[in-house]
Amino acid sequence: MTISPRFSYTSSRLIMALIAILIAVGLILLFLETILPGLIAGFLGLCALFAAIVYSYVEFDMRTANTILLAVLALLIVGTLLWVKFFPESAVARMFVSRRQIGTVAVEKPELLDQVGIALTRLRPAGTAMISGKRVDVVTEGGFIEKDTPVKVVAIEGLRVVVRAV
Repeated sequence: MTISPRFSYTSSRLIMALIAILIAVGLILLFLETILPGLIAGFLGLCALFAAIVYSYVEFDMRTANTILLAVLALLIVGTLLWVKFFPESAVARMFVSRRQIGTVAVEKPELLDQVGIALTRLRPAGTAMISGKRVDVVTEGGFIEKDTPVKVVAIEGLRVVVRAV
């Protein structure tokens, strides 16, 4: 029994359409992975691409299957480059990135140097003091200082505000 050339041509077109659909679905799922949590869309996208490549090797000759493999790899590379270039500044990406400032790090606080305040907690050697009307995390020069003791800021070392009892 022989298969007519027309049937073979039609079936190969259907197979090629199925492979193209698998590739398109795989690429869409990989893109959706950037906005959906959980890695499921990305995993399914990679599975769809892998299935398209395997199916092409099963159904077509080596040359056609290699062409499909190279086309998928090229689409992945180009898609990744375009995503890296355009996605971070897109409206979709702005939905996921907070532009608000929640607090300040205030690494250096030179305005506190030589100011006098009062220990709000026991400083052993770290604690909290009220200096210039602000609650400030402080560290003593080494010894313990009792609560409600007047303190003076003697140094600012990055995040550390060093105090000594007055």
